[in-house]
Amino acid sequence: MQPFTRRVIHIIQNIPEGYVMTYGQIAEAAGSPRGARQVVRILHAMSAAHKLPWHRVVNAKGMIALMDEESRFKQILYLSSEGVLANEEGRVDLERHRYQPGEGLVWPDEVQ
Repeated sequence: MQPFTRRVIHIIQNIPEGYVMTYGQIAEAAGSPRGARQVVRILHAMSAAHKLPWHRVVNAKGMIALMDEESRFKQILYLSSEGVLANEEGRVDLERHRYQPGEGLVWPDEVQ
């Protein structure tokens, strides 16, 4: 597994309940500011295997980006159960719910 992939997985696993991060924010924190699309691919391919809280990831506007109606509903339901409400357009308040992991993330040995 590539270091970027390991970092993305680590970041997503550590988004606390009640918060969200954007694809771009995760990519930047993992060391690739332009890697948002790669974060999407990692989430799609590895969410189940790594038990990632995929529902805590939204796009740069705070929108739920899933187009599949069932998955979109599931994400809204999971987020609302954690206190993160989406408006009728599927947008969450990033000012209130964006998780900022802070400067100088500490990577476990296996993530570096």
